[in-house]
Amino acid sequence: MFCLGEFVDNQYTIEGTSLHDRVHTVGQGNREETWQVRAIWLRSEQYRLIGKADLVEVSAGQWSPVEYKRGKKGEFDNDELQVCAQALCLEEMTGERIEVGYIYYARSHQRQLVELTDELRGETIQTIAAVVALFETGRMPQAVESKRCRGCSLFEQCLPQVEGKMLRYREVI
Repeated sequence: MFCLGEFVDNQYTIEGTSLHDRVHTVGQGNREETWQVRAIWLRSEQYRLIGKADLVEVSAGQWSPVEYKRGKKGEFDNDELQVCAQALCLEEMTGERIEVGYIYYARSHQRQLVELTDELRGETIQTIAAVVALFETGRMPQAVESKRCRGCSLFEQCLPQVEGKMLRYREVI
């Protein structure tokens, strides 16, 4: 999507956009003992990141990013990586160490705790470095068909099943 500048909506992207339209209503306020700010821009010079957090909360002096997702908890860790990347930005912006973040899944109305362990931080930093390298080289990553492809709005443009067959064909000849 970002390398080629292509985007196509599908059911999932439309539902996600609708959720984020509600979440991204700029504002701040208190909810009991927790200060909340919605639709706040985050930035990290160190990791070359910029983006908008759905919600940031401060409770008892502890900052926490909260990411909203349209579905339910999936089997992949990309949601946790996103929350960790937001925490890395918040740490740089506030000078405070962020220990936890949250993911709110709209379908189940459940909030999942994300512990920002050294392992998760390392994986997030490696992922950021890999994405930066893609932008710097301008090279497209190899399409690899997986279960994630089923709901992707760019499936028809990417054609990972064709790419996989081409790789196997090249190995034969």
